[in-house]
Amino acid sequence: MTHPPDGPVEVDSTRPRLSAEGVAKRFGNVAALDGVSLEVRAGECVALVGESGSGKTTLLRCFNRMTDPDAGTVRVDGADVRGADPVALRRRIGYVPQDGGLLPHWRVARNVSLVPWLRGEGDVDAVAARALERVGLPAAEFGARWPRELSGGQRQRVAIARALAGDPGIVLLDEPFGALDAITRAELQDAFDALRRTMRITAVLVTHDLHEAVRLADRIAVLRRGRIEQCAAPGVLLASPSTEYVRDLLARAHVEAA
Repeated sequence: MTHPPDGPVEVDSTRPRLSAEGVAKRFGNVAALDGVSLEVRAGECVALVGESGSGKTTLLRCFNRMTDPDAGTVRVDGADVRGADPVALRRRIGYVPQDGGLLPHWRVARNVSLVPWLRGEGDVDAVAARALERVGLPAAEFGARWPRELSGGQRQRVAIARALAGDPGIVLLDEPFGALDAITRAELQDAFDALRRTMRITAVLVTHDLHEAVRLADRIAVLRRGRIEQCAAPGVLLASPSTEYVRDLLARAHVEAA
């Protein structure tokens, strides 16, 4: 078994950073994924949208081996993840769950420095401070706070800082802004979008919000019953929905082409 390195890897820009080929996954009698194929290029943000139970989160979690598919192949930087140590893989891929996933008994700075600390890197306090600065939370003011002392938006900023602290290059986000109020959500969307573009991060974003997908993604993959109905740039998706389901989903979300 070959183990990928914990740190940044050299990226071949001629191949996708993430790929799924014919991926299938069942949970009992339910087919969560049914032959899904998807590629995510370097520096690209792909949004996975669809109704509850469409397979969005299952597909996302296949990329960091939080879920192993029953069939098909998942690759990260060209390497089949079945040959990867799951722990090492997760330490080089940023992950932001819906609730932030902060450890409540750790202060903010320690939460953010988790991955560099696990890797045995040097000055993890400095790494945490840089990551917090990136998301607009100065360590001098927020580093010593407990997660419970933060607002919902601040907790999600900390979760993003933690995902970015190890300079992962790839970040997976599972409904990261869904529980926030509209103003905070818009602010955090803008902050993430700016960070992603500045740091040239490859991202997969799970969201139920088509408006959010149009705002943040380079391409949108619409899932239904474990299959991808359409994957296209936002403008193409809005102007030319390829199936009746995609057309209906856009209409119900009141999303229209400009």
